[in-house]
Amino acid sequence: MRKLKLIWDFRGPAAEKTAQHHEIHLNEYIQSQPLNVDLVGHQIMNEMHAIAFMVIEEADKITFRDALKPHRGEWVEN
Repeated sequence: MRKLKLIWDFRGPAAEKTAQHHEIHLNEYIQSQPLNVDLVGHQIMNEMHAIAFMVIEEADKITFRDALKPHRGEWVEN
């Protein structure tokens, strides 16, 4: 099964802190739902851009997209 990385982009001087905070909310969401999530995290792209992300299975993409409204997604290479 293919994996999809859902991404939320944050920009500006507070991007890193905002991405870290969003990661907390993503973890809270998956703990409250019986969902299969491979990985949740955040990553600093540069000093003015950070992302929060979640890696899910392709079959769950509509459920997560509709509930969490990610900014974009990328297929994950196995």
